[in-house]
This record gives sequence, structure tokens and C-alpha cells, in this order.
Amino acid sequence: MGVTRANTQLEGLGDVYGVQLLEDASHAHGATVGGHKVGTFGRASAFSMNGPKPLSAGEGGFVRTDDEYVYYRVLLHGQYNKRCRNEIPDSFGLSRYNVTGMGLKHRIHPMAAAIALEQLDHLDKYLVGRANVAERICEGLDGLYAVVTPWHDSEVRSSWYGLALLYKEEELGVPIERFYEALKAEGCAELDRPGSTCPLNLLPLFQEPGPMFPQYEGKLSYRPGDFPQAEQVHRNTLELPVWHREDDVPIAMRYVSAIRKVIKHINELKG
Repeated sequence: MGVTRANTQLEGLGDVYGVQLLEDASHAHGATVGGHKVGTFGRASAFSMNGPKPLSAGEGGFVRTDDEYVYYRVLLHGQYNKRCRNEIPDSFGLSRYNVTGMGLKHRIHPMAAAIALEQLDHLDKYLVGRANVAERICEGLDGLYAVVTPWHDSEVRSSWYGLALLYKEEELGVPIERFYEALKAEGCAELDRPGSTCPLNLLPLFQEPGPMFPQYEGKLSYRPGDFPQAEQVHRNTLELPVWHREDDVPIAMRYVSAIRKVIKHINELKG
């Protein structure tokens, strides 16, 4: 199934069941699916802009929507007083809460917002650079039976926040922990194994939410093993950073060389 068709079906399911389509696009600035920007399929989308994101402001984020109701509700959720009073009209049913909002303060720092706006003008160039580096890495690792690079759909332009590699432990007979340690010893300092970005059933909040959210006491009780395929992928995933400058290509190639070297000498890690 093509990705464009899949997204059309997803939007259609929302209409059938009366469910709003809200996009978590936090890592996908500038990415496209079937020629459409990620963040434009649903009623609203959310983007993160902390340090390593393709569009970085140091910290902060934003919500994108063309729905006035959603926009005003978002303002009331994270803003209060002046901005709400200036932007939310009296005709909006919740405008009487403009002074307090919901009692929360999620304002982005003005300096961070200014940095993001400056970065936005360069985003497409950054994405072209990231795609070039990612392609060079994938080409460099092509043919390695124990490390699988991402499959790429021609209808998708990734933002390449990171490059996920799937390690096939059964092919080499070496635990991923040993493989990872060997790569670190070869100088792959920025190679990462996802930790907190894991299947939700592995997190205490979804296993026992009651202490944090009493209203969910006894309603959620996920456990390790509930989603074995997702857990296996998480356990065997390695993540490489994706740089965007041509000058960074030699660094990326050193990572490729290190992976090939460790696999070539894999027998030394056994036993």
C-alpha cells in the first residue's frame, strides 16, 4: 500500500469514527509524504525544537493548525492574560478565561523563537544535506547481513532526525550489548541505543498510572511482553546521528568503517 493511500485511509477512519487526527510531528520538520508536508494531514500538529531536532531553537516547540477553535484553545492551554486578550475575540465562547487561561505557562522564550525563525529559512538546505549524509551511510553499510538500514519509500522525504539501524543478533551470535561496546571502543561516541524512547508498555506510567493520575487507577496495566515485536525492535536498534554539512561526510564514513571493522572481527567478541 502506498503511503499516500495509507494517509488518505487514516484521515477517512477519523471521519468514520468521529476521531480527530492530531499529528505528533516532533521529529519531522520539513518531511513530506506523497508531496504533502508532515503536519498538514490532521486538525493540528505538534513540533519539538530542542537541541538536536532538524529545526532547533535550543528548547521549545509549536503547534500548527488552521482551525481557529484549536488555535484559541491552545492559547488558553499555554498562555494567559495579554496574548490571550489580544488574540482571542470576545465572540469565542471561552474568552472569559483570557486572563488566567488554564493556569499554565508554556510560553517559548522569545530568544528561542527568534532562533527558530532564523533556522526556518535554512531548513530545506539542512534537509538536503541530511539526506545526502544518510544516503552515504546507507550505501556504505549496504550488503551487511547483520545490520539493516532503513527502507525508504520514494514518496517520502524524511527529515532524518536520526538513522536507525536494526542489529540482527542471530546472524552474528553476539549480544547487542557486546556489539555496541565494541563500536564505542572504535570511537563511535555518538552512536546510541534508544532508552526512554521505548514501547510505552515498558514505562511505569502505563503500567501503574494510578499514583500520578488517580482517575486511571485500575484502568491501565500494561506489562513487558505485551508487544513482543515492538520490544524486540527497540532492543535491537542502534541510532546514528545524521549530519547535514558536506564537511561532515568524513565523520559519517568513519562510523561506517567502524561498523564494518567490528563485523569483520566479530569472532573476537564471542566467548
